[in-house]
Amino acid sequence: MTTLRPPFSEADLAAQLRDLGVQAGSTLMVHTALSRLGYVIGGEAAVVGALTRAVGPEGTLVMPAQSWQLCDPAYLDLPDVPTEWHRAIRDGLPAYDPQRTPTRTMGAVAELFRTWPGARRSAHPQRSVAALGPLAESLTAVHDLDDASGERSPMRALYDARGQVLLLGVGFDKCTALHLAEVRASYPQRFVPNGGPVLRDGVRVWETWEELWLEDGDFRDVGAAFVAQHPTAKQGLVGQAEAVLVDVRSLVDFAMEWFTANRGVVPAPG
Repeated sequence: MTTLRPPFSEADLAAQLRDLGVQAGSTLMVHTALSRLGYVIGGEAAVVGALTRAVGPEGTLVMPAQSWQLCDPAYLDLPDVPTEWHRAIRDGLPAYDPQRTPTRTMGAVAELFRTWPGARRSAHPQRSVAALGPLAESLTAVHDLDDASGERSPMRALYDARGQVLLLGVGFDKCTALHLAEVRASYPQRFVPNGGPVLRDGVRVWETWEELWLEDGDFRDVGAAFVAQHPTAKQGLVGQAEAVLVDVRSLVDFAMEWFTANRGVVPAPG
């Protein structure tokens, strides 16, 4: 006979987050999948509420608010979007608006969080982040088009703020802070063209730029290596989801060296 698991309330999740190691006053970037948490009373609103309880009024929450639908169609290269549509798409995509542009593939919690009263959202049309709390403005203030995850992005600001990353029901393949390690690592990198619709002095324009091609195919490997070597990484359950809490600086510094050592290495002949 299957045992019915009880539902989780906002207070239950907040207590579990504190047990995991989330501290009041911390700066916390959260990646989460609501479906992995089990039955949460109140759904995504309860999850956001639990996270804000856990960090308290002196803490700052950060979540990805990416809007991939605003990428250049040539960059996305989707199989169901023929090349002859590209011009019409570039001409027709609405300009990025931090208040109105929806997220894409970020999940229900992140989509709600970007609309939360007081939340700030960075200016990148495709890889924005949202933040809530005392550091929200400083974390989202700089987000250059051609450096979406590097030294002129919220990822650098999170690193400088000595933030943490919470993976809640997702793996390291969803950890956007690892892109900062990619930017800083030394391996055979390539840059690709991209573009998107933005507002300049109230007028919609199509901006173009070149950016580092970012990968995530080995993020789970580098995450597993990091956790194995860093006992400060905390693991536990929140709701029914496996959760991992790590320090951003330690993770990025480790991953930068890992990418340098492992990417672009030609395997020896078998």
